[in-house]
Amino acid sequence: MHSVAPSTTAHPKTQAERLAEALSQLNDEQRAAVLHGVDAALGEAPQDERPLLVIAGAGSGKTSTLAHRVAHLIAGGTDPQRILLLTFSRRAAQEMERRAGQVLVRVLGLRAEAPPALPWAGTFHGVGARLLREYASQVGLAENFTIHDRGDAEDLMGLVRHEIGLSSTARRFPQKGTCLSIYSRTVNTCAPLDRVLKEAFPWCAEWEAELKRLFGAYVEAKQQQQVLDYDDLLLYWAGMVAEPALAAQVGARFDHVLVDEYQDTNLLQASILRALKPDGRGVTVVGDDAQSIYSFRGATVRNILDFPGQFSQPARIVTLERNYRSTQPILDVSNAVIAAAAARHAKTLWTDKASAGRPQLVLVPDEAQQARFVCERVLAQREGGLALKSQAVLFRTSAHSAALELELARRNIPFVKYGGLKFLEAAHVKDLLAVLRFAHNPRGRMAGFRVTQMIPGIGPVTSTRLLDAMAEAADPGAAVQAFVPPAAAQVEWARFAESYAALRAPELAWPADMELALAWYLPHLERLHDDAALRRGDIEQLARLAAGYASRERFLTELTLDPPEATSDRPGPPLLDEDYLILSTIHSAKGQEWKSVHVLNVVDGCIPADVAQGPQELEEERRLLYVAMTRARDHLHLLVPQRFYVTQQAVRGDRHLYAGRTRFIAAADAGRFEQVTWPPPPERPPHVPAPAATIDLLSRMRAAWR
Repeated sequence: MHSVAPSTTAHPKTQAERLAEALSQLNDEQRAAVLHGVDAALGEAPQDERPLLVIAGAGSGKTSTLAHRVAHLIAGGTDPQRILLLTFSRRAAQEMERRAGQVLVRVLGLRAEAPPALPWAGTFHGVGARLLREYASQVGLAENFTIHDRGDAEDLMGLVRHEIGLSSTARRFPQKGTCLSIYSRTVNTCAPLDRVLKEAFPWCAEWEAELKRLFGAYVEAKQQQQVLDYDDLLLYWAGMVAEPALAAQVGARFDHVLVDEYQDTNLLQASILRALKPDGRGVTVVGDDAQSIYSFRGATVRNILDFPGQFSQPARIVTLERNYRSTQPILDVSNAVIAAAAARHAKTLWTDKASAGRPQLVLVPDEAQQARFVCERVLAQREGGLALKSQAVLFRTSAHSAALELELARRNIPFVKYGGLKFLEAAHVKDLLAVLRFAHNPRGRMAGFRVTQMIPGIGPVTSTRLLDAMAEAADPGAAVQAFVPPAAAQVEWARFAESYAALRAPELAWPADMELALAWYLPHLERLHDDAALRRGDIEQLARLAAGYASRERFLTELTLDPPEATSDRPGPPLLDEDYLILSTIHSAKGQEWKSVHVLNVVDGCIPADVAQGPQELEEERRLLYVAMTRARDHLHLLVPQRFYVTQQAVRGDRHLYAGRTRFIAAADAGRFEQVTWPPPPERPPHVPAPAATIDLLSRMRAAWR
């Protein structure tokens, strides 16, 4: 037979060919997850309507898998308007939309600049706010409700605490921040108050009755002021879909509900998912039980562990075990740590990224020598070609890096420590947003207090008098115009009243609101803050952000739920250095990766923390270490100081502790590491025979004792 030369005539690829080409970039397990329930639409397999659980190990291409699944659902005929994609940050939702769009452009042959949008991609809290706004009248909410950030919620809790007489108790009552934390944990864990107090706030247990009264008054105050706090967005959404008719109505809007990072959901979020899709059809959740480390926020690992049996039909489980991040020696020690977990979805991470080098277990005398070792190693790796930004130092709590920060400063090594002030925590940003919130919802007392007390000559008493008048008036705006301020405040009050009326005008078109608010606030910024020029950068950034939103309500809601970082009040990248070392708590490092990772204080008392006593707490500490280890791509160093300092111990005070290697690295697994002692012991001088006379003297001395 004669071979026939292939035709060189180019022909456009069919959609089926483009689909096959996109899928060829995935491994077998990723393809199985992508095509679950999509096979029938693509003519490849019978319809599978089971809910899908994707157990995505660290570094296993989770984001790519989920983005391909979204893209293939749309390619299979699903309307993007009928896909609900829930993530844990707006940026994650935007990244997922971008990645899915790239796949769709290739598969559907679209123009790169016009990929399909995902209008219902967002955070649980953001989507909850949108749905509550739509169904407000059916759940007893005002359509113009506003949302309190953490600071405003604390302030309202403090105000209510004072009004019901709990700020003048003979014994110390919990502060407003602690009260809000207790309330938040009670809401998010769906646990009774007495259990929350016993397990998480035992020092507040004696105040259980008073806290119940406080929380009831706090809820009533929010309802009167038509405000919700962050936790209410889930609580009201869960309450809404607890009504079968409303649940069916909302659930019918979506053919597919996909949830990312499912291991970080709380019981309220899980109940919302089950209410939307009781039979599990169209449900996909992606996550890794081994990376569930946020129980302090109310998350529970049981959601992902119990997911397969929570619907009327059992879920299909697809496990992604191939790792694209780390070397096999790093995966070997990480697998060994998590294999001892009490309950888990079994998986063993593997990679074809081989390496002869083993991770290091570094024994150091104390925290000072630990800091010196890290600095020496970081600089050595930099000289070897690893930029500082590709290296990270991780720790269990922020205080654990104190000695290292001093050593880095002494050696002039620039660094960034994750965990600075959030944008909405900056006073000047809160000021400007309060102006907009007060205009949007004139019954919001916290915004009103903040705004009116910026006016010279108006203090708490006058502000309270105004807000009481507004609360009693049928038209709060008219109450502002009719209010008579103190003589010292008349000029500035007239200026405010004029601006407030303009902000409340129904014909005002966004973002003109921002321009009016800025015009009123900027003179106060100059008066209130010595570093006004620096803070003005945040204000200008806020104004730029405003232009990207369709309305004042949408802007205030989404900025509160997912704020950017501030520029003026936080530690950040050194301005004069193009390279810097990353310092981060393990919690803040989740989802990140670096070529080299040092983990500090891998000892009992730090990892696990000495406050972790119960079995569940210890299991989460194990997962924390696993998360830290799996951030490393090529080099992993676990530091084991033999002696470290512990502060704020209620019983025994500040003290030094002598500790051993963390219990999570068993003796049998320690051999997987290269074990290093640092600093290395000094070399012994060569043996020199003692002079003959000395030997003779020693002989006579020994003989005297015979």
